[in-house]
Amino acid sequence: MLAVTLMWSIAGVVSRQLESAARFEITFWRSAFTALSLFVMLPVWRHFDRQMGLLIEEESETGWLQRHWGVHAKSKALWISGACWSVMFTAFMLALTFTSVANVLVIMSVGPLFTALVARVFIGQRLALRTWLAIVVAGLGILHMYGSQFLEAISEPGIGTSSLVIGSLIALCVPMAAAVNWTVVQRGQTHGEKIDLVPSVLLGAVISTLVTLPLALPFAATGMDIAWLALLGLVQLAIPCALCVVCARVLKAPEVSLLALLEVIFGILLAWLWAHEAPGSEVLLGGSVVIAALVVNELLGWRSRTGSPRIQTVNKHPQ
Repeated sequence: MLAVTLMWSIAGVVSRQLESAARFEITFWRSAFTALSLFVMLPVWRHFDRQMGLLIEEESETGWLQRHWGVHAKSKALWISGACWSVMFTAFMLALTFTSVANVLVIMSVGPLFTALVARVFIGQRLALRTWLAIVVAGLGILHMYGSQFLEAISEPGIGTSSLVIGSLIALCVPMAAAVNWTVVQRGQTHGEKIDLVPSVLLGAVISTLVTLPLALPFAATGMDIAWLALLGLVQLAIPCALCVVCARVLKAPEVSLLALLEVIFGILLAWLWAHEAPGSEVLLGGSVVIAALVVNELLGWRSRTGSPRIQTVNKHPQ
């Protein structure tokens, strides 16, 4: 899981190395290479799962999409999950072209709190007091972070606020889509529906590729740009998404959530060291408040979630 967060965190620093690729072209190439990578990886991975007895298919699952890539074409939840992944893929890269890596990552980090709120509204899950407090504290941290930046922009006319506003709003789509995604998956699985998360990532990458293709034309990326974006598609998305599903088989939800927060730290540090994008004091302070609220919330809820089931990603024997 540590390796997963490190691979996730390279998006910001790699995006700063691009020479001429435009906003939607960046998203198109990354999503296309992610789809291509998973298209090749999934059949091999599912084959080894079958060999190890981790994947048990019903006799009715004879469709080639189901057998090789785990895509259940009739599953509404799978299509909704794929649509959510496509929003996350597209919004994340677009946001990075408008605002700083630190801003985007801090906004993305509130995903678990968004998920708790969406689950409370749509499937009636009760929120513990600690989660309500974490939501309030994280909100205050984000308010301080962006409030300070806006005040600085107002006091110095040379600093524009439009990119900050647009980038922040686009970045906000990532945790919102993630919240809908996990809520749909959880609701579907509690009703006995099989949802394999990795095929939904493949579906999301395909949707993102198709949607952004018309907006990406005419292509302006250099050969080096395409190489960087191919690296993101394979190393920053395809491989870590597959590894994360494997981690979810053995790690509890709080452990995954806490370790996933390292993406924020790694991402800001890498952009600082190799892209010379130093975060301001307001970002460091506000971001620290947000991360602290998330960590405390997960630690306090550790015991209460000890007996809760993990999200099942494949049909497998009880461990």
